[in-house]
Amino acid sequence: MTRLFLIAFYLVFAISDLISQNSIALLKYNGGGDWYANPTSLPNLVKFCNQNLKTNLKQDIPSVEVGSVELYQYPLVHLTGHGNIVFSDLEAKNLRNYLEAGGFLHADDNYGLRDYFFKAMNKIFPDLKWEKVPFSHPIYHQKYHFAQGLPKIHSHEGKAPEGWSLFLKGRMISFFSIECDLGDGWENPEVHGDTADAHRKSLEMGANIVQFVFTQ
Repeated sequence: MTRLFLIAFYLVFAISDLISQNSIALLKYNGGGDWYANPTSLPNLVKFCNQNLKTNLKQDIPSVEVGSVELYQYPLVHLTGHGNIVFSDLEAKNLRNYLEAGGFLHADDNYGLRDYFFKAMNKIFPDLKWEKVPFSHPIYHQKYHFAQGLPKIHSHEGKAPEGWSLFLKGRMISFFSIECDLGDGWENPEVHGDTADAHRKSLEMGANIVQFVFTQ
């Protein structure tokens, strides 16, 4: 990527920040995985954050492609699904530039995403290692406190939920929630038959992620 092209990207990011700094987006990727899963999750999370964190997030949740310049409009993008993820070389470079420029990616394993996600992200950052996030990390202690880390929303194989992250020069640039199903928990409770308590806990943890990203 030429220096001029990079400058253009950063200018778009800076200008669009004035327009979309209070927006989050759903990441649309190739490979066959259902990136569109959980259609009510992000709207519910935005509503919860606006009510309880007093944020002013836009209710409309756009889908943004990995290789699009529009990616730079959003401080936080969310990725979910059950299946394969494939980033082209240009998409990988674009997502890396976005994260290096200050963007943040939250990925939620909707069961079956783990291996595909790690493989795709290792293409982008072969020089970085994923780290398990300790329970003491601030992402678990924003408005809501989760002393044991991520809440367990759905059982699946009964494994403990885990949070994994990539850090770039000390800054968390991506958070991956595994064996947790936060996105399912954000959905309307009747979709998955979640209890009111599970729904609430998932939204509280989601709000912590939003607050951490917008204030770190």
